[in-house]
Amino acid sequence: MSNCSSRALTLLSSVFGACGLLLVGIAVSTDYWLYMEEGIVLQQNQTTEIKMALHAGLWRVCFFAGREKGRCVASEYFLEPEVNLVTENTENILKTVRTATPFPMVSLFLVFTAFVISNIGHIRPQRTILAFVSGIFFILSGLSLVVGLVLYISSINDEVMNRPSGSEQYFHYRYGWSFAFAASSFLLKEGAGVMSVYLFTKRYAEEEMYRPHPAFYRPRLSDCSDYSGQFLHPEAWHRGRSPSDISSDVSIQMTQNYPPAIKYPDHMHISTSPC
Repeated sequence: MSNCSSRALTLLSSVFGACGLLLVGIAVSTDYWLYMEEGIVLQQNQTTEIKMALHAGLWRVCFFAGREKGRCVASEYFLEPEVNLVTENTENILKTVRTATPFPMVSLFLVFTAFVISNIGHIRPQRTILAFVSGIFFILSGLSLVVGLVLYISSINDEVMNRPSGSEQYFHYRYGWSFAFAASSFLLKEGAGVMSVYLFTKRYAEEEMYRPHPAFYRPRLSDCSDYSGQFLHPEAWHRGRSPSDISSDVSIQMTQNYPPAIKYPDHMHISTSPC
């Protein structure tokens, strides 16, 4: 049951990490984080006329309606004079959202590092610490991404709240599928991080369970063996004199100091050895 659970955690953490890496990579490289439309409301028939519509990512802004239709410009050049935007608030939104760009990039780097470390740990499970390190990197990657998402949302909301209200102006915005991919990647990376840390605790507990007790390495003494003072690892301890060596010295001294005893026939010899 324990091995099955460890294998399941290994598989799930790998799948969650791979999916999180894939989704955040797609989100960072695509231009569908935000959709915006601006126009005017026609009072005669209460319809709207779209003057400008765009979708923006972290690196580019593409127009799909209005005078700039079909044009894509890099984010650092979208404030050029020849780019015609309806209101100043749209320019401010496209400018302020750039403050959130570094955090998804840091998150992408962290999740890639975590994914590599996690796979090395799965290939070499005896290195238990790698599961813990990869889990920490997954969690940090998710936190970096969620900070970027919060900054992205707050910068848009601040500009929308400061937008002048007018019955003749039409403005609409919504988040795109790239933003949804980034949010989903946050959940997957946090899940992969939690499972990696839990996998580390299970592997560490299994190592402690099967690790020999320190008493196993104590010397084994026996009165019936010539190797009575030998340790399990003789290179780690100094061998002292065994009790049998001491008893042999005492018996030699007694033989030298006392007259020889009466010799009995071989068949009447009585052994005093405890073995």
